[in-house]
Amino acid sequence: MELPEAFKEKMKNLMGDDYESLLDSYDQPESKGIRTNTLKLSPAELANKLPFKTQGVNWCKEGFYIDHEVRPGKNPRYYAGLYYVQEPTAMAAVEVLDPKPGDWVLDLCAAPGGKSTQIGAKLQGAGVLVANELVNSRAGILSTNIERMGITNAIVTNEFPERLVDSFYESFDRILVDAPCSGEGMFRKDPGALADWSLERVDRCMGKQEKILETAHRLLKPGGVLVYSTCTFSPEENEQMIEAFINKYPYVLETITLPGITEHGRVDWTRNQAEAIAKTLRIMPMTVKGEGHFIARLIKSEGVAEVLEIKQGYAKSRLKKATRIELQDYTDFAKNNLEPDFYQKIEDCLYLLGEHLYAIPAGVDLERIANLKLLRTGLHLGTFKKNRFEPSYALAMALKLSQAKNICDLADEDLAYQYLKGEALNLKVAKGWVLVGYDGYALGFGKASEGLIKNHYPKGLRIRKK
Repeated sequence: MELPEAFKEKMKNLMGDDYESLLDSYDQPESKGIRTNTLKLSPAELANKLPFKTQGVNWCKEGFYIDHEVRPGKNPRYYAGLYYVQEPTAMAAVEVLDPKPGDWVLDLCAAPGGKSTQIGAKLQGAGVLVANELVNSRAGILSTNIERMGITNAIVTNEFPERLVDSFYESFDRILVDAPCSGEGMFRKDPGALADWSLERVDRCMGKQEKILETAHRLLKPGGVLVYSTCTFSPEENEQMIEAFINKYPYVLETITLPGITEHGRVDWTRNQAEAIAKTLRIMPMTVKGEGHFIARLIKSEGVAEVLEIKQGYAKSRLKKATRIELQDYTDFAKNNLEPDFYQKIEDCLYLLGEHLYAIPAGVDLERIANLKLLRTGLHLGTFKKNRFEPSYALAMALKLSQAKNICDLADEDLAYQYLKGEALNLKVAKGWVLVGYDGYALGFGKASEGLIKNHYPKGLRIRKK
């Protein structure tokens, strides 16, 4: 691999005798991994279902290494949301964040969704996940990944981070800032990161990171947990960024220990020999099987809250509480097609946005978020059409097959691919809506009539071939 000369010179000056080991790591293939979606099954159950070999990731019990030649995104179980394809060291930050069911959690720089879906699985449907992404196209990918994994309690926003403050000032128990960075830890995995790297890019990223951390501070509750992570080796974006942050804001660094990771932040790489930086983690590709990360865990001290001046009043939410009459077609659909254990527990949180029906996470004040650009607010259940209700892909992925009355659980992999390509299935099932699955897990909806299941898998997600 041809590394930028400025990068090599910088790392040689920083690392001394360890520099050659870093260079040698770039001659090794990238590490590939997948992470179990525990909203659907356990790691042991997943390992037993996979047609390829796996090896456990020390610091994440849901994670597995997979062989370099495996294409995990081509397996029907991927489309069933049983796992997320994720580089193994990228799993570490959420392990450090350690969200619990019931927490309000913010993933401030969330696309494409690896860490958000990991948070969502740990919340187990209780609490609220706000996943924010500034870039429009990436926010759409984030939302789709959250749907595929069956996460029901997520709000996806497409905003500059500072725009969240008016709506969520000191609202979150835990915040993850997986900051945009110079990407030095991604050189083996992403040729684009290598091509885009420069010392000037490091400087630009530092400015963004400082501003994002300032926003995160205003969004976190006193006593809350802030985890900062990057996939760069740059001390300016890591040790020095956290050193400056704790000098400016009331935070205490906590010591991080994760199985299989022994390196910590370098005190000698800070500007003022800040001893607390030794509590952070520095994951390097020559010491672990992975690409590299930096992680800091900070606790916000109790202090005097700032007086927040809201420049504009809250807007009236376009979401409105659905009436019994407005819900009639949905109610008929739910009673005819779903088991009561699913639809009864969400019947008090149903809201309309035009023709679309959502189940909103408990505790969300819709007026407070009405000024934000929202891509998703809880679980999208479906759409009201003329004299009928049409269920959504998101609803299908949130369901267990046991929660639907009319199912078609495919055992044949070729039939699963046929469905994922958008083709009809020549199978006899009861007439009406049918939840199509593969090997015990939902893929999406179809509509059955006269021995044919018409395909309702979203057109934008359909595959062309195996």
